[in-house]
Amino acid sequence: MTGDPARDTACDMTYAPAGDTTGGGPHETGRGMPRDRTRRTTLRATALISLLVSLLALSGVIIVGLVRRETGTEGLLVGLGLAVFPVPLLVAAFRWLDRIEPEPRRNLAFAFSWGACAAALVALVTNGFATDWLAANIASASPSEAETWGATAIAPVVEETVKAAAVLLLYRFRRRDFDGITDGIVIAGITATGFAFTENIVYLGNAFGEDQSMGHTGLDSLTAGTFFVRIIISPFAHPLFTILTGLAFGIAATRYPRRRAARIALAALGLLTAVLLHAIWNAASSLGDIGFLLVYGLFMVPVFLALTSLAVWARKQELLSLPGYLAPYITAGWLSPAEPDALASLKTRALARDIARRTQGPAAARAVTAYTTAATALSFHRRRAHLRGPDPDFTLREQYLLQRVRQYQRWGRPALMNAWHSLGRNCLVANDAWSAAARRCTGDSAHPRT
Repeated sequence: MTGDPARDTACDMTYAPAGDTTGGGPHETGRGMPRDRTRRTTLRATALISLLVSLLALSGVIIVGLVRRETGTEGLLVGLGLAVFPVPLLVAAFRWLDRIEPEPRRNLAFAFSWGACAAALVALVTNGFATDWLAANIASASPSEAETWGATAIAPVVEETVKAAAVLLLYRFRRRDFDGITDGIVIAGITATGFAFTENIVYLGNAFGEDQSMGHTGLDSLTAGTFFVRIIISPFAHPLFTILTGLAFGIAATRYPRRRAARIALAALGLLTAVLLHAIWNAASSLGDIGFLLVYGLFMVPVFLALTSLAVWARKQELLSLPGYLAPYITAGWLSPAEPDALASLKTRALARDIARRTQGPAAARAVTAYTTAATALSFHRRRAHLRGPDPDFTLREQYLLQRVRQYQRWGRPALMNAWHSLGRNCLVANDAWSAAARRCTGDSAHPRT
């Protein structure tokens, strides 16, 4: 390793020329993973996935039964219908943040399911036992005091720990997909969104049941008040807490990839911070309306804005790293000189999709998205090798990504270059014939105005 991502090849490779159509990609000079080892790894992964799916399904069945017993069937259905409102918005927000190299859908599905089923089940059972124990074993604790202490001291620890488990599992077993801060934030946020969804069903279902028993309806009902507090003004609360844990895992993955003690300490610090923020939020509910609004406006909202700014900044830094890590593919003939710089601009990417959609239709726009995603994944693949050293299957993975780039480059490169130069110098690239004039155009070092 030279320490220079633009020069560090991470492993010995020979490349097919850019115009070679026989192999469609680089040729491996060393050995890949042994076939038996690959088969054993696949079998272990399949067994682990089957076990996790079974546990999550079982957790889901149990949590539905427990919530139905607590809220009643009607309360369960009302809570479900109301709790679903913020979920699409939160998921869309995290997907927007993760758009430069989207996290695999299976990872996001696992994170949401873990939060909604496994984490919610553990939290529901543990918090209930803890509150009952406090009420029964501390003489001075009335039921309301026990509930307050449980919400402030017990629930944050339990809930943030079980939510963090999803981040840890993906960090440990899907390390290839865990590229940095953005991935940590997205995984943590999706997990917490699932958890909040189930928790909101419980709160709204209980509120509806109480309204039914007391004859309350309309805006003065407990259901309306609970909906306003949990769905309207604080849908981001649980994601905000758990994002701190995801942020710590993301920093550990990029800053301390070879220092195990530092990674553990950083993850523990992130979890502790999440617990503390969660405890402050829960304690605010016991301060009355004025105290709650002060904590919300003077503390939670600024923290939310700060973390949002940090997430956007982290994504921008990841984009800016693309030209350095993709530079070797310019020399090898896979990319033109301007492509890495164009890929590092979200504005250029968006305009390229629009150009493809206008000129060739939605399928071409999807091809441009696939092209930019593959090129970004290739850059992140080299970054992982630079930070941690190449994995045994580095060459095979690189070859696969290069072939993905080549597969969609026919549509992606012209649209991207047209967008790039329309933001800087006027230079159009023909889609059907990558001409000498077009190649000279893409060799232009002009940068777009951003």
